[in-house]
Amino acid sequence: MTTTSAASMLLQKQLKELQSRSSLDGFSAGLKDDDDIFKWEVMIFGPTNTFYEGGFFKAELVFPQNFPSSPPKMKFVSEIWHPNISKEGEVCISILHEPGDDKWGYEQASERWRPVHTVESILISVISMLSSPNDESPANVDAAKEWRTEYNTTFKRNVRKCVTKSQEFL
Repeated sequence: MTTTSAASMLLQKQLKELQSRSSLDGFSAGLKDDDDIFKWEVMIFGPTNTFYEGGFFKAELVFPQNFPSSPPKMKFVSEIWHPNISKEGEVCISILHEPGDDKWGYEQASERWRPVHTVESILISVISMLSSPNDESPANVDAAKEWRTEYNTTFKRNVRKCVTKSQEFL
């Protein structure tokens, strides 16, 4: 069996498991195109008791041909203001970093990608990240600065703008 077909089978299994569940906490997920198992679209629901509450944030997951040996890439399509999401929407979270030791020594290998991660574990981690950003390793330096120094003012206002914008397309 080729790596691609093994990855395809695993992703099909995970998709089927997600679709068979009656409810998912905080997200929905499916294929972007029924003919491509490697490109998914997801909707992240803003976690309760956060500034993101009430938001519906669309994102894409693109899986490599050698999944689960390597992690997918995740990018928000919806505008979202967060220290660990670049202004272009790219998600920077430890479990989506290549497996093994971090060449900069910031992350432990146990925090990085491991083949046991699933689509569900990725999305649960992203939802957790929305609630508890890591402002020490920001993908969006401006959002991280606001998180630290203007949390209840400018940061909150910028997040709420994104939440309002996310509701316009429902």
